[in-house]
Amino acid sequence: MKRPSSSNAAEILPVDGYRGALAGRVWRPGVGPSVVAVREEGVFDISETFATMSELSAADNPALAVRAAQGERIASLDEILANTPPARDISRPWLLAPIDLQVIKAAGVTFAISMLERVIEERARGNASAAAAIRAEVLRLVGDDLSRLKPGSPEAMALKDVLIAQGAWSQYLEVGIGPDAEVFTKAPTLSAVGTFMDAGLHPKSTWNNPEPEVVLVVTADGRIVGASLGNDVNLRDFEGRSALLLSKAKDNNASCALGPFIRFFDESFSLDDVRSTTVTLTVEGEDGFTLEGSSSITKISRDPEDLVAQTLGPHHQYPDGFVLFLGTMFAPTQDRDNPGMGFTHKTGDIVTVAAPKLGKLVNRMKPSSECDPWTFGLGALMRNLAARGLLKSG
Repeated sequence: MKRPSSSNAAEILPVDGYRGALAGRVWRPGVGPSVVAVREEGVFDISETFATMSELSAADNPALAVRAAQGERIASLDEILANTPPARDISRPWLLAPIDLQVIKAAGVTFAISMLERVIEERARGNASAAAAIRAEVLRLVGDDLSRLKPGSPEAMALKDVLIAQGAWSQYLEVGIGPDAEVFTKAPTLSAVGTFMDAGLHPKSTWNNPEPEVVLVVTADGRIVGASLGNDVNLRDFEGRSALLLSKAKDNNASCALGPFIRFFDESFSLDDVRSTTVTLTVEGEDGFTLEGSSSITKISRDPEDLVAQTLGPHHQYPDGFVLFLGTMFAPTQDRDNPGMGFTHKTGDIVTVAAPKLGKLVNRMKPSSECDPWTFGLGALMRNLAARGLLKSG
């Protein structure tokens, strides 16, 4: 797999290096998946203290806990990052997605710009060639700046009435400016892929795109304790044909990428840093095509705390915690091949999602059927932890 300009850990780490409280998961051959502390002096297996990332995240102070935990040094971060496809050595450790038992949730249509693109997808019925003309019509009716409109407010409801009268209302506008956020389950627990792993696209999709996002880490009692980066791989043709195809559009083998690490909140990184961050995206194709974009959380329509509150509460519990993709304002319209056809992935695309205080998540895109099959599920994890004597009572 093509990597960033250097294989040094500095290319993947946050801009402030090891200052943050960084935790991840590593596959250790002959051992299994291990929770690790990522430090300047190396990557340390802290599974004896925290058997799962869910358990570590639930600590009273996860940042303090990951810094204090003792464990065996596995290798340097450079050495682990060097073991990447297509020449991965299965006898050496490699990075996994940094979550395990947490449910993988995602919020959709949380930015005005991406909301308009969802409306366009719906009207185009998944036909990329029709999108340009429909985009012009939607912008004429709705405008392109809804960032100041608070979802669920009287002003938003007044706009809804106007759009209904004009025949321009959409289910995407409903969740974009209505009172209720769209929150869905992105992928099964344990199915996410990490950095330098192949990410998957449904082989029947012909119109799709990456979605670069910040991912919050939330405990069972609703505390937001940290964040990571994610790529909520999206099939525009499937969802555009019918919103009832959302699950097929979003949940396929290797279609959820997350990492490289979790950065827990401390004096160097907080929820306010998340609110002010800009997530950048680069797509580099084997055909020489390059796409760049960004998504600023400052332009989100719903505050992250509101999205968490709509996910967790008396109406829904998550005993092992959850992670929440916050959505993206990035919706690529740049033509890749023929004029008016917009962007879609090709096999071999290298996608880099980055944010200053969260580092870089790098994946190669392939058909889901060609990615490594997901075989290590909850049963396998429990058997592995039991065999290692890491399951604790109480």
